[in-house]
Amino acid sequence: PRVCVVGSGPAGFYTAQHILKHHGGARVDIYEKLPVPFGLVRFGVAPDHPEVKNVINAFTQTARSERCAYYGNVTVGKDVTVAELRQAYHAVVLSYGAEDNRVLGIPGENLSGVYSARAFVGWYNGLPENRDLKPDLSCETALILGHGNVALDVARILLSPLHLLRKTDITDSSLAALACSKVKRVWLVGRRGPLQVAFTIKELREMINLPGARPVLNPADFTGLENAIKDAPRPRKRLTELMIKTALEKPGEKMMGVQAVAAQAAAPREWGLKFQRSPQEVLPTTDGRRARGVRMALTRLEGSGDSAKAVPTGDVEELECGLVLSSIGYRSWPLDPAVPFDTQRGVIPNSSGRVEGVPGLYCSGWVKRGPTGVIITTMNDSFDTAQSVLEDLQVGVLDVSASREGFGAVESILGSRGVRPVSFSDWEKIDAAEVARGKAAGKPREKIVDPQEMLQLIGR
Repeated sequence: PRVCVVGSGPAGFYTAQHILKHHGGARVDIYEKLPVPFGLVRFGVAPDHPEVKNVINAFTQTARSERCAYYGNVTVGKDVTVAELRQAYHAVVLSYGAEDNRVLGIPGENLSGVYSARAFVGWYNGLPENRDLKPDLSCETALILGHGNVALDVARILLSPLHLLRKTDITDSSLAALACSKVKRVWLVGRRGPLQVAFTIKELREMINLPGARPVLNPADFTGLENAIKDAPRPRKRLTELMIKTALEKPGEKMMGVQAVAAQAAAPREWGLKFQRSPQEVLPTTDGRRARGVRMALTRLEGSGDSAKAVPTGDVEELECGLVLSSIGYRSWPLDPAVPFDTQRGVIPNSSGRVEGVPGLYCSGWVKRGPTGVIITTMNDSFDTAQSVLEDLQVGVLDVSASREGFGAVESILGSRGVRPVSFSDWEKIDAAEVARGKAAGKPREKIVDPQEMLQLIGR
């Protein structure tokens, strides 16, 4: 059977890996809109988290399998339609992720100095579409809206000592911009309280231990929480205890050397968490062009735990800042009118990855379940979809007796539209060039951020 996977991030690769492993006769073709593979492992994972990127080694093994092929630089929905793919393959799996961000929907959101965290992450990670972002880092205070791991990533990159970033695969141009940054204070603002934060303990601990940056947590925000977390699940309990401990610690109470105490107290940079504040408007400078602050509605919580709702109290507060980063979630879009899509939830309607009402069409990853979870979540989710494909092959829901041409058919379609796919061995040339450039600069790689330059490199 011939299977096609759309998207080469973790969802795409894990789906392909599972099908190839459990079906000796399956052939899987992976299509990717960019010339380069790996999706958010390459463009989402923070540069100072290289261990998280180790999954690339497994994905590379999959791509090198003789029953697997990679076709980069192909935009499904434009260069080839889903209908055309369904003609060419026995099964088509959509694993193209969430390529947009949720918007705040408040006045002033489009002022200069306001960016989505997604674009900012894309900028420092070398995502081609964000390479010209040029964020203005000339102010002292930055405000990040959101309490998830992406919000902490962005705060950490903004406040990290340069010597730590220089050894990572952060792009050359963003490193240069961060070297000139005046940002020394970062507030992370959330609509709900400490018990509803979405970030995890590893990321929080990393932020608390960031050299040269002091955490500023208000002890009043944590009053009475020890009781509230008595019966909470263990991860939530540990996370809350760490926040409480950090809030109550006076500089110097930590068990550390005198120098460390002095360094922490005199830390040139600081960051903090603000709770129960919902952004109402980004306030403009007098000329009406740039952000100068954010007006926030103070909120109270109705209900408790994860389902608590933030309700405005009627009080407002203004926070001054010249940089606003919204980190309130990613968002998927339909990639082809032929595919059913739930715009409300931002997912393709499905059961166990089988797209509702379209036999032979499947989905996995964020476009299947929404933009939440880490790589391991997506791995399990993709194995689940792959299992559905294998079952449907086994019981004959997918008719394998009809021969399908696979890439042969797609190749002629692409050729007629002037599209030339990038192969996995082409990617390996780009990879080698990036690693060589990085070596010269003492970093794991120097990412090429211009797709044209990538294509030139492979002799296009």
